[in-house]
Amino acid sequence: MPEFDTQFDVIVIGAGPAGLMAAGQAAYFGARTLLVEKMDRAGRKLRITGKGRCNITNAVPVDEFIAHFGPNGRFLYSAFYQFFNVDLLDFFANLGVQTITERGGRVFPVSNDADDVTDSLVRWVDALGVTRWQQAPVAHLVIENDHAGAARIAGVTLANGHTHTAPAVIIATGGVSYPGTGSTGDGYRLAASAGHTIIPIRPALVALDTAGKTAPQLMGLSLRNVRATLLIDGEPAASEFGEMLFTHFGVSGPIILTLSKRAVDALHAKKQVAVSIDLKPALDEKMLDTRLLRDFDQQGKRQFKTILKDLLPKLLIPVCSDLTGISPDKPGHQITAQERERLRAWLKDFRLEVTKHHPIATAIVTAGGVKLDEVDPRTMQSRLVSGLYFAGEVLDLDADTGGYNLQAAFSTGWLAGRSAASH
Repeated sequence: MPEFDTQFDVIVIGAGPAGLMAAGQAAYFGARTLLVEKMDRAGRKLRITGKGRCNITNAVPVDEFIAHFGPNGRFLYSAFYQFFNVDLLDFFANLGVQTITERGGRVFPVSNDADDVTDSLVRWVDALGVTRWQQAPVAHLVIENDHAGAARIAGVTLANGHTHTAPAVIIATGGVSYPGTGSTGDGYRLAASAGHTIIPIRPALVALDTAGKTAPQLMGLSLRNVRATLLIDGEPAASEFGEMLFTHFGVSGPIILTLSKRAVDALHAKKQVAVSIDLKPALDEKMLDTRLLRDFDQQGKRQFKTILKDLLPKLLIPVCSDLTGISPDKPGHQITAQERERLRAWLKDFRLEVTKHHPIATAIVTAGGVKLDEVDPRTMQSRLVSGLYFAGEVLDLDADTGGYNLQAAFSTGWLAGRSAASH
């Protein structure tokens, strides 16, 4: 057994949202708590979430909230019933962070500044007496066997060789997305060393690359109130309504990010993937045909490209003309029934072939992680090693965009911190 340098009651690895919450809760309940962070500043990834605005949580009810995590969401019921969105907003209000609820139930700080959220958490843990060490990466866990031969945590050894004891250790190291913020997969390595199964890591909430020149032509164009349907081997797999964005490489934006996990899994399975965009989801085929007939009748002398100004954003007009094969200069009264049918079909099914997903380092969230069956959802404690706890993105939990993932980090951190303090 290595020589011990310092003794604590709880050691938390990772000073992100889950780690800060866990450390603060442990200290609040009287535990001598050490929070170690490999980077030179706490909460680096939290400071850039929500494009720097920090989408703290979502205001939807718990059942709807959990549905956004898919089948694994059931794991969160215990944590959410003890500490959920209303509790989180009260918590931040007590720290001086006022919030506002926007479209889709998304909750942001009134200041629209993620630094305010992060700094309030750092001040809170400092005020509670948490010992914080930065630039202190963990080399490995120290695990012992008790008198019955069962594994239990004994502490951690840092990269500098110093070993620090604690009967409880919380791994809250995040995933592998945005590695520049410190999320480089350390938690998976540490969990695996303790015997935990790691569900294969892959990107979730990630942009998609598309074939051809269409997306680059539309770079910067944001579409609102459209429906995107993910097609896998030609069959509809999932559909989302809302906002999306064209980039120089393909597509992104909220509804694409939500669909991306299914796309990633299909691409890895060597399946054909496409995105079908319904540009007029409020109109069925018959209503849209009536609209087109009226437009071509009332504006018969105008050119096709001019008539399209009432239907499409400016950037989409030449793309529409090109993909439907209708000359942009053709007068409306000369548009044939077959051409109108092609236009109607394209407006309801503007299709892009997906060639690949962006690298996991650019993903907002990492899918995969510590297998949930090996963690007690009532406490966040490992079922394999007594005194070892998990919180946040290191677990095999990921949700849609909209504040869901941050709430999961805060809730599991809250529960892990309290549980570890009483270990």
